[in-house]
Amino acid sequence: MTPIAPATLEERITRSLVGAAVGDALGGPVEGYSPDQIAERHGGRVHGIVGPWNGDAWRTARPIAPYHKGDGHVTDDTLMTHALVRVYATVRDHLDAYAVAEHLVPDLMTTPRWIPELEAEALPLQRVFLAEKWLVARLHYGHVDPREAGTGNIVNCGAAMYMAPVGLVNAANPAGAYAEAVDIAGAHQSSYGREAAGVFAAAVAAACTPGATPDSVVEACLAVAKDGTRAAIETVCDTATRYPDFESALRPLREAVAPYDTVGPDYRSPSLGARRPSRIHSIEELPVALGMLLISRGDYRHAVLGSVNYGRDCDSIATMSGALAGALGAEIPSDWSKTVAESSRLDLHAPATTLTEVTREIFARDVQRRRAHEAAYAELS
Repeated sequence: MTPIAPATLEERITRSLVGAAVGDALGGPVEGYSPDQIAERHGGRVHGIVGPWNGDAWRTARPIAPYHKGDGHVTDDTLMTHALVRVYATVRDHLDAYAVAEHLVPDLMTTPRWIPELEAEALPLQRVFLAEKWLVARLHYGHVDPREAGTGNIVNCGAAMYMAPVGLVNAANPAGAYAEAVDIAGAHQSSYGREAAGVFAAAVAAACTPGATPDSVVEACLAVAKDGTRAAIETVCDTATRYPDFESALRPLREAVAPYDTVGPDYRSPSLGARRPSRIHSIEELPVALGMLLISRGDYRHAVLGSVNYGRDCDSIATMSGALAGALGAEIPSDWSKTVAESSRLDLHAPATTLTEVTREIFARDVQRRRAHEAAYAELS
């Protein structure tokens, strides 16, 4: 595997956001299936960008989800990530739950954008999953306090999947990333779904630290994670250290995370206890993404392909592992990123350029605020 070379802030932000989008696009067409089903459908493991699971019948094979998943199309993970970057570009400071209500919700509701899976311009709201439509129902129509709006939503990875920008804005400050993401995610999720958003942001921030490794990223996660999320990460990552490649780890990682995952063995038919608040459970996606990061030793291609071939919610798993490997400095395969950008009609680098500028502005403000606090405290003491 190619050693990870030192990378600048701009390179890490770019590789993280591009890496997340590419992972999302690779995982989309096999989302919801098991490793065995994926291998049977594709004649072996997925090694790159593939077409829709149902071929040309993608519009009608699953009427509840008439989306063109595959052929390099990003999903709602990337749509939400880029939307959050636009909020940062507007506010140009740290965000909170109120920023979600004041900026993210209007963005989803009012501005048509190219939606790759619909092959048309549409409001992002018309593509995102019901757990994300919750934002509009609760904040726009229900006028709920943004800090509490996530209560009552199904508990899933919906908030965590787009929190990479929070980690990047707080580069090398995992505790700050965790606190900001937990605040933001309060508008969207509760319980272990909200916790996962904070921990994933902390992981991305930790990955941006010079000299960071997959092991140090996991250590940073364990330092902030609570309850079932912490236990799941510890168990899955301990299991991951025993395997040299993703192929041998696919089943063991699933077995390790299963006691914490409420969805159950059949991803498309969740158990009766699925996605309910809990102190002892965790989303599946984040622990598995961290496990794949460890197994790959930070190699982007290995981490993302392991995440994709794991199946289940593999577009979100690959989004997370791709963001983390990119934040560590791993380079993204140019053929993959080029295909995803062209197929999805997205400039994958523009959001990174914007977020880099905003991150520098926020850091300058943080320094000013810290110095003002230091001066005031010095006078007090």
